[in-house]
Amino acid sequence: MARESTRNLVLAAFFVALGLLMPFFTAQVPALGARFLPMHLPVLLGGFILGGPLALVVGLITPLLRSFLFGMPPMFPTAVAMAFELAAYGLLTGVLYQRTRQVFLALILAMLGGRLVWGVVSLVLYGLTGSAFGWQVFTASAFINPLPGIIFQIVFIPVVVMALRRAGLLKND
Repeated sequence: MARESTRNLVLAAFFVALGLLMPFFTAQVPALGARFLPMHLPVLLGGFILGGPLALVVGLITPLLRSFLFGMPPMFPTAVAMAFELAAYGLLTGVLYQRTRQVFLALILAMLGGRLVWGVVSLVLYGLTGSAFGWQVFTASAFINPLPGIIFQIVFIPVVVMALRRAGLLKND
């Protein structure tokens, strides 16, 4: 039990570190980060590997810590909204995968759920600042602009999860 807890904490720290470092690959062109979603990958994978509760923590911490350490994404409202979104990704992937054992289903539903959480939180946060946040902004920011990253996630994450599953490295598999 203690060995598994230590393993999970080390893996959680690893996923946070990946979430902090991966956006540097797109840092020269900030619009690429919004298109390829580099912080999302470690959190989504964390949900499958660590389970929902710990992946929720990874998702919550990663954008806030990255904003604090590197100034990107801006803390308010971007990093705060992302923290809720990524926390939902981590929790939903972990819980849905544990219940269904269906990688694609868990991934797609978690991605949709996280986007909805981001939309609701963004609506509230942008409303507090008096900025407009409507349906067009939501659909463009949640689905249209990040389409390359969404496609990559749908292809890459199941391949990794299935490889880990075959190797017997997934928790509860």
